[in-house]
Amino acid sequence: QVQLVESGGGLVQPGGSLRLSCTASGSIRSIYTMNWYRQAPGKQRELVATITTGGSTNYADSVKGRFTISRDNVKNTVYLQMNSLKPEDTAVYYCNYLAFPAYDYWGQGTQVTVSS
Repeated sequence: QVQLVESGGGLVQPGGSLRLSCTASGSIRSIYTMNWYRQAPGKQRELVATITTGGSTNYADSVKGRFTISRDNVKNTVYLQMNSLKPEDTAVYYCNYLAFPAYDYWGQGTQVTVSS
């Protein structure tokens, strides 16, 4: 079992920045992928960013150049630095832990609201 605790959400003005954190605890595998997803009201959950144990990253086109995912393998923590935020970034953000063969865990979500 793996527990994920997210933090860092809040209200920010357009153009502002936020940094989300997600810390994993429990039966952590040595190799795992961490993802950030988001879900806006009335929309499907979408993958925002991915980072592997080795540090390879991938981003949704909508956040490329604005968001940066990183991780601290010692602390079992993944971060999402979000810059130049737009109103359309408003959503509940979830972290997700994936490990072979079928370990798939989710955090409780943290609200990000971008509004003036």
